[in-house]
Amino acid sequence: MSALPRSYNPFAEDEEEDAAGAGGAGGAERQRYLQQEVLRRSAATADSTTRSLSLLYESERIGVAASEELVRQGEALKRTEQMVDKMDQDLKTSQKHINSIKSVWGGLVNYFKAKPPESKPEQNGAPEYYGNSRLKEAMMSSKEQESKYQESHPNLRKLDDSDNDFNKADFVSSVQRDAYPKNQQLRAYHQKIDTNLDEMSSGLSRLKSLALGLQTEIEEQDDMLDRLTKKVETLDVNIKNTDRKVRQL
Repeated sequence: MSALPRSYNPFAEDEEEDAAGAGGAGGAERQRYLQQEVLRRSAATADSTTRSLSLLYESERIGVAASEELVRQGEALKRTEQMVDKMDQDLKTSQKHINSIKSVWGGLVNYFKAKPPESKPEQNGAPEYYGNSRLKEAMMSSKEQESKYQESHPNLRKLDDSDNDFNKADFVSSVQRDAYPKNQQLRAYHQKIDTNLDEMSSGLSRLKSLALGLQTEIEEQDDMLDRLTKKVETLDVNIKNTDRKVRQL
């Protein structure tokens, strides 16, 4: 029988087994903690993208409302321009009558002179207003997303739609499933994030189209305002001249 060393502890093996068991339990607990942390961060990211998507839909709705108001403003400007053209045409007719009153010879000339055809305001440089096609197409594309805005809005969202995001995992193709984690809940979060990011990309593209359409509409209305300002200034001068001629009768 071999002699045991003096430093030998018969309970050392039991202590090592307890330490190994405690280490295994600690590793499993840390693994569970990491899994919960990954799920928590994934859920927070999914909620963040959902809120961002809701804000994007709301911004798009506001852009459509601003576009509609701008189109109505363009229609009002066009009607104003038509009225100014009509006033200018009436003023020319009044000046002709004033000239006929001032001179008998002028009256005879106007009597036998062929009456010029009256030009309608729409044909006098002011066609009917429709707005630019780029803005109208962008508005139509954005209006199609109104239902998604209502679904994403926190006050309009249905109560039973909270769990539908996880049910959408059944519609993912096998190729997409291989790219997601095997954990079903984590996979649902990742799919929701990817879906929101795709929708945000499409929404930003629509917002860009709205912005470009608004820019084009504003530029066209600026030209309309410049044209209308010149017409009003000319009309004002003609009115003053006509008033002076009337006072000289």
